[in-house]
Amino acid sequence: MKKLKHKLILKILILGSLLLISQQVLAQTWRPVRGGITFGISGMSLLSQQSSSLDFLIVHDNKQKNQGRLAIISIKDKKQLDYLPIDWPSNTELPIDLEALTSIPGKTGSRFIALSSAGKAYAFQLEPIKKTISVIKVFELPNIPPGSNFEAFTLQNIEGKLVAVWAHRGEDKQPATIYWGLFDLAKYQIIPAGSAQLIVPFPSSNVRHISDLKLDTAGILYVTAASDTGDDGPFQSAVYVAGYMGLRSNRIVWRQNSQLFPLQRFNYHKIEAIELIPGADGGVVVGTDDENLGGYIYILGDDVL
Repeated sequence: MKKLKHKLILKILILGSLLLISQQVLAQTWRPVRGGITFGISGMSLLSQQSSSLDFLIVHDNKQKNQGRLAIISIKDKKQLDYLPIDWPSNTELPIDLEALTSIPGKTGSRFIALSSAGKAYAFQLEPIKKTISVIKVFELPNIPPGSNFEAFTLQNIEGKLVAVWAHRGEDKQPATIYWGLFDLAKYQIIPAGSAQLIVPFPSSNVRHISDLKLDTAGILYVTAASDTGDDGPFQSAVYVAGYMGLRSNRIVWRQNSQLFPLQRFNYHKIEAIELIPGADGGVVVGTDDENLGGYIYILGDDVL
């Protein structure tokens, strides 16, 4: 009789553990976007936010003519997301290897800038109803050092100034380089103001120290880092607060976090996109470029919707 009780108790404990694990897995749901190497997410920007839905514009880092560059994804009521490809206009240059995407703060009419790894930027306007874009301006980042590989670009209004931040990704012992400057929206021109190097503690090998970044309205800079061992992984990623950016006498001041630690770390996914969602129901959303495994979206805490 005692043996039966012990077995019953053991089964209950095992069942309880499995239920707890299942709840933890469900609480950390990765939503698949599309499978395959051409559907990785290399940059993302919030389009609209409602009580039960989020819409994002995303970019793919594709290089061939018959591969997509842009898409809209919609997450509704914790259900499987919808994916809608957006064609690049045929009368303009087709970008190669788009790695970052930012909205233009203060601009109505859904205006964005996408950045390629070589430092070429594409300013465009999205027509959400027609699901088309029109390219406004193509320009380059200022003073591009030889060998640069850019994976991050963002714009933010800081104390009345439009600040641009971008980053060379770095690799292993080579640090990432964060650049910043003031953005002249009339000329689509960046006036460079400074740079700093950054190395993350995790991942520790095959690491790109910055795979994306976003700056919030308080001047806090969030970055993602990722390891890439090949098209089939394995991958690791992390999210960090890299530091603070503000203005002093109209001069951009950068205060780097001297004790970096992951706000959250991830196994099995290569995060290459991050977006900040404002408000009480907001949070941090990340997107992955998992190469042959495709792209995924994850909402930190998974309680935004």
